[in-house]
Amino acid sequence: MAQWQALLQLDSGLQRQVSQLYERTFSREIRHYACHWIEKQDWDLATVDVNTAISCFHAFQDYLEELWKRSVLENRILQGPNFLNMKDSLVNQFQNEPQNLARILSHCLKEEKKILALASKTQGCNNPSMEQNSTELDNKVNGLKQQTLEVKREIKTLEDLYEQLDLIQKTWPSRVQQCNEMNQSRAAVEEDCLERESFITQTKQIVLQQLCGILNHTSQVVATLTDVELPKWKHRQQMACIGSPVDTSLDHLQKWFTVAAEVIVGIREQLLKLQEQNNKYNCTDASSLAANMVEIQKFALSLLTKLLTNALVVEKQPVMQNFSQRPLILKTGVGFKAKVRYLANHPEFKHRLRPVKPVFDKDVEEAKTVTGFRHFEFGRDDKKVLDVEPPGALIAEFRNMSLKERREKTKASCEGSACPAGAPGVPASAAAKIRLGVTEELHIIKFVTELEYAGLKCDIEASSLPLIVVSSTNQVASAWASIMWCSISGSKNLSLFVDPPPLIWEQLAQVLSWQFLSVGERELDEDQLSMLRDKIADPDGVVHWSKFSSKNESPWIWIDGILDLIKKHLVDLWRDGYIMGFVSRERTEFLLKPKRPGTFVLRFSETNKDGAISFSWVDHTNGEPHVHAVRPYIKKELLSMSLSDLIYHYILTHQGETKNPLLYLYPDIHIDTAFRRYEAPIPSVRPDGYVERKITSVSVIPTPPPSPPTEPMDTDYRQLMEDLFPDLLNSPGEDVLSSPPSTFTFGLL
Repeated sequence: MAQWQALLQLDSGLQRQVSQLYERTFSREIRHYACHWIEKQDWDLATVDVNTAISCFHAFQDYLEELWKRSVLENRILQGPNFLNMKDSLVNQFQNEPQNLARILSHCLKEEKKILALASKTQGCNNPSMEQNSTELDNKVNGLKQQTLEVKREIKTLEDLYEQLDLIQKTWPSRVQQCNEMNQSRAAVEEDCLERESFITQTKQIVLQQLCGILNHTSQVVATLTDVELPKWKHRQQMACIGSPVDTSLDHLQKWFTVAAEVIVGIREQLLKLQEQNNKYNCTDASSLAANMVEIQKFALSLLTKLLTNALVVEKQPVMQNFSQRPLILKTGVGFKAKVRYLANHPEFKHRLRPVKPVFDKDVEEAKTVTGFRHFEFGRDDKKVLDVEPPGALIAEFRNMSLKERREKTKASCEGSACPAGAPGVPASAAAKIRLGVTEELHIIKFVTELEYAGLKCDIEASSLPLIVVSSTNQVASAWASIMWCSISGSKNLSLFVDPPPLIWEQLAQVLSWQFLSVGERELDEDQLSMLRDKIADPDGVVHWSKFSSKNESPWIWIDGILDLIKKHLVDLWRDGYIMGFVSRERTEFLLKPKRPGTFVLRFSETNKDGAISFSWVDHTNGEPHVHAVRPYIKKELLSMSLSDLIYHYILTHQGETKNPLLYLYPDIHIDTAFRRYEAPIPSVRPDGYVERKITSVSVIPTPPPSPPTEPMDTDYRQLMEDLFPDLLNSPGEDVLSSPPSTFTFGLL
């Protein structure tokens, strides 16, 4: 299959990434109609060999012209694409720069492969066996439904047999008289009735056996749904909450729950019909079969109870509108929303389900046992009726929920800090316990309802995933670390952070990678994860909570600052793979020194916890490679000018010469190929007559600083120097351009 054909089968989100590759760089229409030819060319060679680039360019024109001639011969000029226009567009854009065409297509083809790899990995996350399991369950529930219909027809046949027997029994005297006239004995008629009764009895026994068999198979399906499939879905949803690209659709589960409920309800209805037949026709075998029917009815009732009590799920976990990518973090006084769905969508249940009511920390022991555990209540009494919404789901959506803290008078003097022993209302033993911080205190919301149906009464509830209630948005980052840690550990213990378990690096690495996928549509690669591992994990690959996120200077706070930087300023560059990002200074030098002058990388600052990005490049002086780095750009600076513009229009002045030293994005992508697409066109003259200006970034190569002292620094002095000049002290052999570091000026372009 052609690479492009595989891309056409991806979901809309990934197809959008592919589409963005070609914006302002190359015609997506040409890529589509010439996909096979494009993928057969050696564009990598053409990027470095001008003769190959020219040859590919002319061959491309010939191919488009051939497609045009074919459309003429097949009389598809009006119906098909305009290949002549495509050829003209190709010539106008790349006639003078055939190697630029090669660079663009080489880059796009590589990025397409990465997107396909991501899609393949996503399918792996969804588990390839899921489709097979889904098919098996579909077959099982459909089979049960079909068997129930067959039993229903047999019971209808029994009704016909009863009617015939009843007719014979009521009219047999006259029929016997007729039979005597035909020399037939009365005994023959009685024997016929007995045979009919025996056949009916045997048929009923077979029907009861069939009902037992259906219920036994239904029992297996119900156990699979409640004990296997539903927990699997809840786990997928928990992983999706922290960024995993897994499928959390409930359509299959709803179908299975609904059909299973219909089967059980249908069996109970058929049992009642059998009972009615026994009562109506005064069956002689009624007493012998009654006990079996009662047992079957009890079995059906227990199955239905198990199914219905597990059918309520939280389809959308609690989430604030302004933090949609970070659910399960709520702020007091700020609205949030949640959605529940009842999976057993049988028409009979809708009008027998009471409104769903949310209850905060229902039956939570931690509220009674954990020292200083905060208590919350909803801002209003909120109930929602489960109603059918497109596409036929039984849903209750809570759109305007909010929380307020319920202050305990006995603990009023201790709010916000650990209570000292002997404080009023607090025993000394309680004060000795560990007090959880705000961002480590886990809570739950339970959604409760009741169902009364055909003698059955069920108390039904569904619990949210563990969530955190903060009092300030500044606490969201730390709270998100807790949500991730809790989700990875899989613990349901709300006092998890009293003694948080360590994690294996591979577990945390995947979740960290998902954060970048959620924010920037691109996961972390192995090299980026390797650098993070060195910062976060122990040598044996274990990550401890105290190191990951217990202080403001923790690795997570630094990572979160970078995520925010990407989200607000660098989404395009990160998505397209142009930011190496997590790479140490030492490795930056190792990668750049062998490269040709002007090769540069984009890397995140290791010292700025709020998120900052820099670029390092290599030049050659007297045959020796030297790596330079500009002082990192912070978010405030990127508000004035995008990073792509900063790079594209960067100016370095040295000894009266002015130039942009950035020529090739590592490993060898020409700056035009990488960044021209992001540049917004600026008119040379404004409508008001002024000449347009553009902000530029200027650095001046400074005089080399004096050599550092050879004697060891005093510890306190060393710390002071690190705080003041982190880049200079931490970058041996790398020139940091910081005098001025990055001066914004207004230039005429």
